[in-house]
Amino acid sequence: MDVDYDSDGSEQPVERTPRKLPNILITGTPGTGKTTTSEMAAMATGLKHVEVGKLVKEKQLHDGYDAEFDSYILNEDKVVDELEDIMAPGGVIVDHHGCDFFPERWFDLVVVLTCDNNTLYQRLENRKYSEKKIQENVECEIMRVVADEASTSYKQDVLIELASNTVEEMESNVNHIEEWVERFIEEHAHLDI
Repeated sequence: MDVDYDSDGSEQPVERTPRKLPNILITGTPGTGKTTTSEMAAMATGLKHVEVGKLVKEKQLHDGYDAEFDSYILNEDKVVDELEDIMAPGGVIVDHHGCDFFPERWFDLVVVLTCDNNTLYQRLENRKYSEKKIQENVECEIMRVVADEASTSYKQDVLIELASNTVEEMESNVNHIEEWVERFIEEHAHLDI
């Protein structure tokens, strides 16, 4: 039996609501191309893109600001509560660097983007991240923190890992996602929802 994990860590049976359109999580270390890939995939598939970081700021889904890391302190429960109704019907691409707090039942596909450390460093430097924040994120990528988090949070049959170093790789990733969405829609067209 599939299980999902509540915020307290207890196992719960996974009950995916039948839907004609899939929900996709695109995750990875900051700078791996999540937002760019998510925006391109949303345009290619017609699915709605939800950038969690932006949503956290707009809807105040945080517990304050961490000046040292120049980021908001995410309130995971508030984020999940905010997204619950949005996710239920399907048709959503969620973009966030964390993935272990989302209910497993939400996602039909989880894409982990990875990036070469030199490329990642340059991208983060171009964003004007502090040296400390750059080092923390590069170390996370080296240690495969997000990939491991995804691997322990989601079933392997919904999980894919894609390199995102170049524009060509990003375009290929979007094509891969678009083809996957088309297959999902075909396979679920018979559902009477």
